[in-house]
Amino acid sequence: MVPVADPCSFASFSKCLTKHLNLTYQVDFDNHVLKGKVALTVEVLEDKFSVLTLDTKDLKILKVSANGQTAKFALGAKHSYKGSPLEITLPLELSRGQHVIVEIEYETSPRASALQWLSPAQTAGKKQPYLFSQCQATHCRTLVPCQDTPSVKHTYYAQVSVPKELVALMSAVQDGQEPDPNDTSRVIYRFRQPYERFTSVCVAMNVFFVLSRVIGPRSKVWSEKEYVDKAAFEFSETEMMLKTAESLAGPYVWGQYDLLILPPSFPYGGMENPCLTFVTPTLLVIAHEISHSWTGNLVTNKTWEHFWLNEGHTVYLERMIGRALESEQFRQFKAMGGWKELHESIERFGANNVLTNLVPSLQDVNPDDSFSSVPYEKGFALLYYLEELMGGPEVFMGFVKSYIQLFAYSSVTTQEWKDHLFTYFKDKVDLLNKVDWNAWMHTPGMPPVKPEYDTTLADACIALAQRWLKAKDADLVGFSEADIKQFSSHQLIEFLALLLVEDPLPLSHVKRMQEVHHFNSIANSEIRCRWLRLCVRAQWEEAVPLALKMAVDQGRMKFTRPLFRDVYNVAKFRDASVKAFKEHSATMHPVTATMVAKDLNVEHSTGL
Repeated sequence: MVPVADPCSFASFSKCLTKHLNLTYQVDFDNHVLKGKVALTVEVLEDKFSVLTLDTKDLKILKVSANGQTAKFALGAKHSYKGSPLEITLPLELSRGQHVIVEIEYETSPRASALQWLSPAQTAGKKQPYLFSQCQATHCRTLVPCQDTPSVKHTYYAQVSVPKELVALMSAVQDGQEPDPNDTSRVIYRFRQPYERFTSVCVAMNVFFVLSRVIGPRSKVWSEKEYVDKAAFEFSETEMMLKTAESLAGPYVWGQYDLLILPPSFPYGGMENPCLTFVTPTLLVIAHEISHSWTGNLVTNKTWEHFWLNEGHTVYLERMIGRALESEQFRQFKAMGGWKELHESIERFGANNVLTNLVPSLQDVNPDDSFSSVPYEKGFALLYYLEELMGGPEVFMGFVKSYIQLFAYSSVTTQEWKDHLFTYFKDKVDLLNKVDWNAWMHTPGMPPVKPEYDTTLADACIALAQRWLKAKDADLVGFSEADIKQFSSHQLIEFLALLLVEDPLPLSHVKRMQEVHHFNSIANSEIRCRWLRLCVRAQWEEAVPLALKMAVDQGRMKFTRPLFRDVYNVAKFRDASVKAFKEHSATMHPVTATMVAKDLNVEHSTGL
């Protein structure tokens, strides 16, 4: 196999591979640091190997040894987002196939971008501090010196010392706890992740005052006590979704499937850590995160340039779960909504921006800057297009399942995926050869083919949106509460999304919409975000504080960034958006704060 380079990593994984991490942490809430030690078991892939290069960022390296012997080390020049390469000169020369255990003592920085430290005031209980980690895409290097690339998979074991009032959780199987022999006020929690081929991005840690509830034979939900019962109720269908996913993609291999409800500042809807999925309070359906157990965790993109392999397949599997639990019309309806999200992302980036390629080059590009719906929805659009070409959902799901089985526990490139596609459908190669692969993979903008979706569930949304778009002021009296009485929450989202892709509505229209539909009182985050954006675009001044409040009360970038952007894009509201950001940026997740600062053209330093 031809070695693949990762432009987002300093680690030379063509020369050696990490096979296991043994982690020891002491969590220091006073100084916002982790005092750590890691032992990396490294397999050598070439002869005369004597220099190991690892990824780090903002770490204080204290001591390094190899097989018990002191090793010389040096940190290279700091790169803006990749951090500093840690070059370790081994006290011995190794040959291909040999293993070495490299031990590193270090401390993290208070500004480590993988970690967010919350004061008691920022938690629901208001009494204890809270720590959580988020390593995607290249932030694990602020947590531990490692080969921070999805190309490298390994097992890990961890011991975490925390104040005894708190509980530690990790993306691994719990392996007991004991009093810390060095400090009677602390307790040590142990974890093991025995499943081979586990990427650094999935090393996840949480320390907080937490309770759990059993929600299934292999699932618990963990949360601050103020939310735990509500969370147990909301995610009570987890086992049904897991079984549905297994019927489509094969056995769930990770043993436990627990859910951790994170504070609202978490920047993503969820994070698919094996054994312990992180979810934000704004996430209502976990089919996407469950699907990642197969596409993302079991089979992983080799570099972030191939991120669509994770997300496109996960969206495809998520919608197949929706098809099994709801209907084919529901799957088609969700796909239509995804197409609009893709259109909005590409419009924001610019149709000629190479970051809208399905397989973009990330040479000299921070992967956080490339985050959008493109890998999700352009990836899904390609898979749906191929599904229709190859013979329908049952036929194509057979390919997806075989792809998962073939590449299980490994990392893959787009070319490897494509080679398997041609092998699996060897009797339909003529059809596959007619696909414009360059237009799909390596050309910016919208996909070359627009799918024809079943509009049954969308027709009422389209008709109502058109009424509002065409209405004159004199027509507004004709709208009533009955117009959306039969709409599901999914249809309300679609209705508002249809209006958002058009020119802003007149202020008179959104005021009338509030009178008849009372959208301000709806708590559903997907609906509320779209509604407030619609109001801001119509320049409704009363909506601006509501939009900014939602932008800072939760930190999910899907909502926070568009809300800030829309307020900023109205000239008379611009100062309010910048002021709100500056007042709240210190309590935002570092990734969120950095991205919003770029959106608002504000100078901001988070250490990213």
